[in-house]
Amino acid sequence: MSHADEHVGTRRDFLYYATAGAGTVAAGAAAWTLVNQMNPSADVQALASIQVDVSGVAEGTQLTVKWLGKPVFIRRRTPAEIEAGRAVDLNDLIDQNAENANKPGEPATDQNRTLDEAGEWLVQIGVCTHLGCVPIGDGAGDFGGWFCPCHGSHYDTAGRIRRGPAPQNLHIPVAEFISDTTIQLG
Repeated sequence: MSHADEHVGTRRDFLYYATAGAGTVAAGAAAWTLVNQMNPSADVQALASIQVDVSGVAEGTQLTVKWLGKPVFIRRRTPAEIEAGRAVDLNDLIDQNAENANKPGEPATDQNRTLDEAGEWLVQIGVCTHLGCVPIGDGAGDFGGWFCPCHGSHYDTAGRIRRGPAPQNLHIPVAEFISDTTIQLG
């Protein structure tokens, strides 16, 4: 037996392994492309988190900003609005869930819906939970909060549904103070 006969299968094995390796790399590249195309684009990621300067928001007024294509109400409540929100019995509410992305599963107390401990700042998505209209604010409706003119939903000073066809409270987005005058949404 010659030295060349000992290595007859080596070249064939190498070709099999090289072909299998190249096929695996090609399949991986195709799979990566398919999976990666499902990720959000850079412009969507840039809008996923915004910072809002609230230094100019006076007590008793609200600022409306657009975030992820929806209006967001940032309200600096008065002591009377805070008191009215905290005086509500949970049993009087249609939706007893806080609908707060920062505190999932919590009851709809006024404290669980506001951004700060004092209850001065209320940040909520300004879309009626009935059919998606934008409610009117600044003490509108029968409960001193917001009123949806489309179908007559009334929200109180904490954005909780009190009367009308809306099934849920106005939703609270993920938000936090990152400084004394700046709120980050998302």
